[in-house]
Amino acid sequence: MNTVQKVTKNAGVLLLAKVISRVLAFFYIMYAARYLGAERFGVLSFALAFTGISGVLMDLGLDQLTIREVARNQSLAGMYVTNVTLMKVALVIATFGVIAIVVHVFHYPRQTVLVVCVMALYMGFEVFNRFFYAVFQAFERMEYASLGQVLEGLIIFWGILLAIRNDLGVLGIAGMFLAGGGIALAVIFMILRWKFPEVKKSAGKADWDFWASTLRKALPFGLSAIFVTVYFWVDTVMLSLMKGSEMVGWYNAAYRLIFGLMLIPSVFVAAIFPVMSRHYKTAKALLRIEYEIVFRYLFAAALFIFAFGLLFAKEIITVIYGVAYLPSVIALEVLIWVIPIIFMTFLFGNFLAAVDRQKVVTMVAGANAGLNVILNLLLIPKYGYIGASVATVLTETLGLILMGVYITRHFLVIPVIRDVAKPLCCIALTAVALFFMRQWAHWVTAGVVGLLAYMLLLFAFQVISRGDLKLVKKEILGMSGTVV
Repeated sequence: MNTVQKVTKNAGVLLLAKVISRVLAFFYIMYAARYLGAERFGVLSFALAFTGISGVLMDLGLDQLTIREVARNQSLAGMYVTNVTLMKVALVIATFGVIAIVVHVFHYPRQTVLVVCVMALYMGFEVFNRFFYAVFQAFERMEYASLGQVLEGLIIFWGILLAIRNDLGVLGIAGMFLAGGGIALAVIFMILRWKFPEVKKSAGKADWDFWASTLRKALPFGLSAIFVTVYFWVDTVMLSLMKGSEMVGWYNAAYRLIFGLMLIPSVFVAAIFPVMSRHYKTAKALLRIEYEIVFRYLFAAALFIFAFGLLFAKEIITVIYGVAYLPSVIALEVLIWVIPIIFMTFLFGNFLAAVDRQKVVTMVAGANAGLNVILNLLLIPKYGYIGASVATVLTETLGLILMGVYITRHFLVIPVIRDVAKPLCCIALTAVALFFMRQWAHWVTAGVVGLLAYMLLLFAFQVISRGDLKLVKKEILGMSGTVV
């Protein structure tokens, strides 16, 4: 297998694993939310968010550094596995101490403390899972990382169904996360020992100088991860502190749907990212065309999801979560405005990475995290989970503006009429049709008919064309014919 074929295979298995994992996560979160009700689901959501933020402190960028350094020199694998594992053990213990102090200081109820403790243990397992995935990635053996992700998702999915059937409550559901992470870690560790003997052969001893230099090198990666993680989950933590678990449940019912929809731009952009990275060095004219096509298609897709979600928010929430989550409808009606924005920021961030401007992405992530905290402090006390929803939309808007302005000034300008105005005209006509259909048609029927009408309009307005599809297909599939 040549280098390009290996890259294509690795990208394919990772994308497949991501899709399967996200689909499984959507269903087990949905079942958990319906079973637990808003208040107990809020407890679980807070524990996931709080320990998710804490998980960044258990890593500090060490995974990304390991991928880079071991990929460059695989003889260092044993040294990194030994020392980074020990470093992570120390970081996990220290972070557990921080978690214990926080839940004690804020006097959380006993059940919430227990759920947080279980989820903290789960996050400890996850930290090592992700590290071993990083080692597999450095050796370009992504199939093992994909296996671990899917295995964990399946265990959690079936475990949560078992917990619901036996009425084990929120603590039982948290325990299923722990079981999934623990079993996946055991399997991944065995794979590492059996399939990578070179790691064992090159294993080193604890080296304090190595620890210091490695942490220093990892810090830029860790800083970026901290910004992104804080931005995504701090609103849930702050909402829990200020307003309680029930509002956290209402907010997360809507927020998890938005988070799940991020799979669409992440898969789309991940497929084209290697091509854009290559063409930045070899064919910048093609890079411009590819960027414009992906922009146009993602923007068009986001507009339909936005319009449909805005008009049918009540039906979506009640079908997925039940009537007990009706307060989540207004949160979804606010959060759905972020869809066109976040689809574009996915593209902008990956484009900047493809053209070697990762520092810009890190600075934008830092600005987003800071603004999100400030807005939540201002809006949550008065407006609760609706304020948190507004804060999310405003924060994403800032990121869109900052990255969009930078790309426009330093790289290229999007044709506004073709790529922005025409899709907006198409969705305006479709939204009118959807509005009238909601009066008499089932929401699923309205969605199918509306989508077909929208696609016809996109073709009629020449927003999408067969030529675009052929070009993207040719550039992606054309990689397989290259031998390195």
